[in-house]
Amino acid sequence: MAFIGIFAYCGICGEYYGLEQTSGDFYNQTNLADGWIYKDNFDSNDFNKVSEFASQVERQAVISAVGGLDNDPDFTLHFVEKGDISKFSISQGKEFDINDESGVWLDKRFADVHELNVGDNISFEFDGKTITKEIKGIGYSPEYVYESSPTSVTPNFEDIGFAYLSYKAYPDSIEYNRMLVKYNQSDKEFKQKLDDSISYLSFVKKDDHVSVSNFNDEMAQHKMMGNIFPVLFMVVTFLTLLTTMTRIVASQRTQIGILKAVGFKDSKIILHYISYGFLPVLVGSVLGLITGPMVIPQMFYPAMSARYTLPAWHPGFDISFIFVAALLVISSVGVTYLSCRQISNENPADAIRSKAPSVSSNGLLEKSKIWKRLSFNVRWNWRDAKRNKFRALMAIVGVMGCVSLLIAAFGMHDTIDDLESWEYDNISHFESKLAIANNASEMELYYAINGTNGSFIMQMPIEMRKGDVEKTGLLLASNNTDLISYTDSNKNPIEIGEGVVSISAKMAENFNLLIGDKIKWHIVGSDKWVNSTIGQIHTEPVSQGLIMSPDTLEDQGLNFTPTSILTSEKFGENINSIKSVSTRDDMRESWNEMSSSVLMMVSVVTVVAGLLAFLVLYNLQLLSFTEMEREVATLKVLGFKTNFLRRLLLTQNLIFTSIGFILGIPLGYYFMTLMLDATSESFYYVPQLTSGNIILVAFITFTISIFVNLMFSDKIGDLNMVEALKDVE
Repeated sequence: MAFIGIFAYCGICGEYYGLEQTSGDFYNQTNLADGWIYKDNFDSNDFNKVSEFASQVERQAVISAVGGLDNDPDFTLHFVEKGDISKFSISQGKEFDINDESGVWLDKRFADVHELNVGDNISFEFDGKTITKEIKGIGYSPEYVYESSPTSVTPNFEDIGFAYLSYKAYPDSIEYNRMLVKYNQSDKEFKQKLDDSISYLSFVKKDDHVSVSNFNDEMAQHKMMGNIFPVLFMVVTFLTLLTTMTRIVASQRTQIGILKAVGFKDSKIILHYISYGFLPVLVGSVLGLITGPMVIPQMFYPAMSARYTLPAWHPGFDISFIFVAALLVISSVGVTYLSCRQISNENPADAIRSKAPSVSSNGLLEKSKIWKRLSFNVRWNWRDAKRNKFRALMAIVGVMGCVSLLIAAFGMHDTIDDLESWEYDNISHFESKLAIANNASEMELYYAINGTNGSFIMQMPIEMRKGDVEKTGLLLASNNTDLISYTDSNKNPIEIGEGVVSISAKMAENFNLLIGDKIKWHIVGSDKWVNSTIGQIHTEPVSQGLIMSPDTLEDQGLNFTPTSILTSEKFGENINSIKSVSTRDDMRESWNEMSSSVLMMVSVVTVVAGLLAFLVLYNLQLLSFTEMEREVATLKVLGFKTNFLRRLLLTQNLIFTSIGFILGIPLGYYFMTLMLDATSESFYYVPQLTSGNIILVAFITFTISIFVNLMFSDKIGDLNMVEALKDVE
C-alpha cells in the first residue's frame, strides 16, 4: 500500500515537475521574451523609447511565407536583428549567426517530416519575392513549444513550420513589425509605460502568448491531477495502515502479555511492533520514490510530444516527494505506537486475556417498534457496527475514496468523448475542409467551390479586450450553410441572424458579458479595432470567440476574406489555390492524439483506484473476521449454518460499500470539475456524470466487495471453534 501511494504520487507529480523544469530550463537558456509588441513598422525612435524602461529590446520582421516544397507548406519567417531574445536553440548544425545572410535555421519537427538536413537548400516565397537559403542549422524556438495548426487541433508539421534568418537575409529594405522585450517590472507597469511612450498595435505578455499559455494550461491540468489523485491514494494508504496495525496488535495480544509477564520492558515491545509498520512502509516508500518518476512520466511523454515541442522530455523531482514519503513512514511509526500504547499500559494478567468485546448501549432504533421487525441479519450488523465504529468508518472512507477516483476518471473520459461528439457530430457536418492558399486565384477558388457544392468561411485569430481583461480567440464568419451548426449549452441547434454578433459562452464568462454589452476586438495583424454589441451567446466546445455572417463582418468595417472552403464531398484534386485538405476523420484523429495524454492519466488512475479498492476491502474484511471470530464461532455453536454466517458478513460488507459508494459520487464529481476548470481556455467542458458511468463504477466496486467476501467464506467453514471460544483465565 505504501508503494502504491508513493508510486502514484511521485509518478504523477514527477511528470508535472518534469514538464515544468524542462520547459523552464528551455525558456531560461533561450531567454524567452517577457512580452511582444506589434506594429506595422518599428523605427529607431520606437526602439530607443522602449529601451529606456526595458532591460532588453530586440526587433524582428515576422512574415508569413510559402515553402518551396511540393505541398506548399506555410512558413513563419523571423528576420532577426540581434538574436539575443527568444534565441533559436540548435539541435543540428552551427549556432545562429546574425551576420550570415546566406543561411536559414529551420524548425526541427518540420525538417524531420520532410527529411531535410543541414546543407540542403530551401526556398521561400512571400510578398512576390522568392529567396533561396542553405540550411545552416536545425532546432527549436521557445516561441513554438505549441504551434497551432489551421487544419487540426494538433500541429501538422507536414503543412506548417518556422525558420530564423539574419536581418541581412531580407531581400529589400526591412521593416520590423515585432518588438521583443525583457523587463524587470510587472506586466501592468510595463504596459503603462509603453502606452505613454509609443503608438503600437497590440502588446502580448508572456503568460498570454499562444505557445506559453497553451503549455501552461496543459501543465496546470496535470498539476491538478497530481494534487488530487495521489493525495487520495495517500489518505487511503494511511487508513489501511492504521487498520492493519490495529489488527496485528489485537491478534498478538496474548504474546504481548506473555512478553510482559517474563520481564520484557514496554519500550522494547513497542519498538518491536513499530518495526512491523516501519520497515515495510520504508521499503515500499523508497521503491515508490525511485520507480514512480521513472515509470509513469514515460507513459505520458509520447502523447505530449505529439502536441508540444521541447528539446528533451525528462521526469522531474521535487523535495516534496521525500517529505511525503518521510511523512508516511513517520505516520506508520505513530500509528503503530498508538496501536500498542493501550495494551502496553495494561498489566500482564489483563494483557494475556483476550480483549473484552465492545458493548453498545441501546439507542433510539433499538427501543423503537421497528427494531423487532428487522431481521436478525440487520440487527446483528447494526450492533456490530456500533461496537466497532472505527472499523466501519475506515471501510466507508476507503470505499468513498476509491469510488471518487473512479467517478472522476470515468467522468473525464466521458467528458472528452462528449466534446469530440459535440464538435464533429453536432456542429461539423462537412466531409472536407479546404485551406485556401495566400496567393489563391479567384477563378480556381470558384472552380473548387462550385465543383464541391462547398461554402466559404473565414477563420482568423482575434484579440479581445474589455477593461483590463485581454483574451485571444477565433473569429468565424460564415454564410448560412448546412455544413456547420451553432449550438447552445444543451447542444441544441440555434440560428445566428443577420446583423447579430454572437460570442461563445466561455468567452462571455471570461469577460463577464451579457447580451447588449459591448466588446472591443481586432484581427491579429490588423490595426483596426472594432466595438461590437453582443447580440447572442452560443456554446462552442473547442474554439472560443465571435461568430457572425460575412455581411455583418463588413458592417463592422472589415472585409470578408475566405480562409477555407467547407464541403460535404471528398476533394482529391491538386490545385495551387488549395494548400491543404483535411477530412473530418483527420480532425477526429488529431483530437484523439491531443486527448491521449488525459486518457492515459484516466487509465492509470482507474487501475490504481481499483487495486486500492481491493486492498482496502480485503484488509478491512480480514480485520472484521479477526474481531468477530469469537462471535462467529458462538453463532456456529448455537446452530447457525455456515451459509447464513457468510450472508451475515456479506451484508455488512455490502452496507459499508453502499454508503461509501453513495458518498463517493458527489466527491468524485467535485474532483472532476476541479480537473476541468484547470484545462485550456479554448475548451468548453460540460462535466459528464452519466448513469452508465455510475453503473460501471458500481459494478467495479461491488464486484470487488463480493469477491473479497467470497475469499473469506472458507475461513468460516474451517473455523476452529474450540480455539475461537477458549479464553485465558
